[in-house]
Amino acid sequence: MKQYILGAMLAALTITISAQVKNTKQATEKNMAGYVMVYHKDADHGLHMAYSWDGYKWTALNNDKPIMAGDTIAVQKGIRDPYIFRAPDGMFCVAMTDLHVFGKRDGVRTTEWERDGKKYDWGNNRGLVLLRSADLIHWQRTNLDFSSLTCATGVMDVDGEPMPWSEVGCVWAPEMIATDDGRILMHFTTRFQRGRNHIRYVLMSDDFTHMTSEPQVLVTGPKDSEGNITKHIIDSDITRFGGKYHLFCTEHGQPKHAVSNNLTGPYTFIPFNDGVSQSHEAPMLWKRIGEQKWVLMQDRYTLDPHNFYFVETTDLEHFTPLGYFDDGRSPFTRTNFTEQKHGAVIQVTKKELKRLIKFWNQ
Repeated sequence: MKQYILGAMLAALTITISAQVKNTKQATEKNMAGYVMVYHKDADHGLHMAYSWDGYKWTALNNDKPIMAGDTIAVQKGIRDPYIFRAPDGMFCVAMTDLHVFGKRDGVRTTEWERDGKKYDWGNNRGLVLLRSADLIHWQRTNLDFSSLTCATGVMDVDGEPMPWSEVGCVWAPEMIATDDGRILMHFTTRFQRGRNHIRYVLMSDDFTHMTSEPQVLVTGPKDSEGNITKHIIDSDITRFGGKYHLFCTEHGQPKHAVSNNLTGPYTFIPFNDGVSQSHEAPMLWKRIGEQKWVLMQDRYTLDPHNFYFVETTDLEHFTPLGYFDDGRSPFTRTNFTEQKHGAVIQVTKKELKRLIKFWNQ
């Protein structure tokens, strides 16, 4: 076990799990042959993984049991909102919310929330869980605690006094994208105390163990005449397409689409319709291998049981509804899992996927 004290900005605990992690060569799309999805489930708050050869028929690894238990990797003994990313150096990175929303129910704490819900609101947490791997099997883990940051937040309390990072109300739904110069930019939902949720970003070290910049505001909901944010924005996803950056997010349960010439903004919201009136969250855009098609996958959190909703696009302007997993009209099916939440998908090579399947079949 190694412990890194990262200056005045952050304390992070980094643990190597099972094997030494080594670099791997970056793969191009022409070498890709299948897909890997990560997701979580409310039933166990662990990290789940599924695979697909064609992007439509999906099978959970480990028979839909967690490939990594939340109580073994998270401070709150549970994870949510996993996102998977192939870094510029070819390594696989996973980022997750360190949060257990049923901690009292499952006996990992005696209170409903980690801290006072009246002060810090629903689902309050302080950090993220990061994983890094060369093979999707052996992982290095880092736990980030944002409440230990000493940099300015830019947020004022009701008395007009600067609010420190120790008053962070949530750090949710991290996602990553590569910058033009090959660095990892991680963006995530946050708020302070019971304030409005908004999106911030940081630059990460190449080994994905610590932040190399201070968190900055990326996008917020609309503001009133006094500059106060009036609506929550959560669950950002960013894709570069056609020389612009496209950001999908959720505003009070409604999917939103924004564009910018620069990765760090400013972003301008444009009209977007996903074809249904139901509330969705956790948008994630992934490309189909060898096709000029992208799939926008969203979490239908109001549906019981939970399900994913899919739309397809060739230009990120027009979107064709493809329905839900196993709804009889959709091409998307599951062989051995249900009630997955907040998923993310990457392309993988034939060798990577066969090795992963073999490992879990053993």
